[in-house]
Amino acid sequence: MDFLYNGFLQAFNLLLSGNAETYSAIWATVLVSSYSIGCSLLIGIPLGFCLGYFNFKGKKPLRTITDTLMALPTVFIGLLVYAFLTNRGPLGNFGLLFTLPGIAIGQTILALPIVVGLTATAVEGMDQKLRVTIISMGANRRQLFLTSLWECRHAILAGAIVAYGRVMTEVGISMMVGGNIKWHTRTITTAIALETNKGQFGLGVALGLVLLAIALCVNISVSFLRRR
Repeated sequence: MDFLYNGFLQAFNLLLSGNAETYSAIWATVLVSSYSIGCSLLIGIPLGFCLGYFNFKGKKPLRTITDTLMALPTVFIGLLVYAFLTNRGPLGNFGLLFTLPGIAIGQTILALPIVVGLTATAVEGMDQKLRVTIISMGANRRQLFLTSLWECRHAILAGAIVAYGRVMTEVGISMMVGGNIKWHTRTITTAIALETNKGQFGLGVALGLVLLAIALCVNISVSFLRRR
């Protein structure tokens, strides 16, 4: 068990000394996950609201498809995004392969069904009398949309946390689309996989601790917002 003890010691030394390789992976992860979760929320919340609020033909099949996409394997998404972004693909001219924006595209596809599905579930769970009450007060469509979202904000926020956790911990998309390029597209998860296989257990532990710290900070922030 000495290697565990030594690994944790090395991990704290790397974090406290400001190791450039470690913080490069941390920065890449925070940057790309912020891009992806931001895009997925901007697109997914309105789509999820429409899916949960309105009744239309084909709603049930569409809901089934959305729920199925919530469990998409990350390697499959990585394969599809790679095929589109490679030089032989339709988006190859944009030069997004092996870049952080390219990874963000894949992670947005990963998080989007989660945001849509959980937002739809939150909207469906609202009090059915709320719509009548809001309309009777003279609210327009924009006010109806915003008020309804505000009423189920906690459930939507929980869905956003689930999506963010999925994005932060995925490996397949970052590895296939980003290429795990040191100082460029190497994220925390890909660095953990690579360095652990190389025997650099301390660096893997250090990055794992950072993931736990980020998760803790997110949950503390959410708890603060709920109290507010």
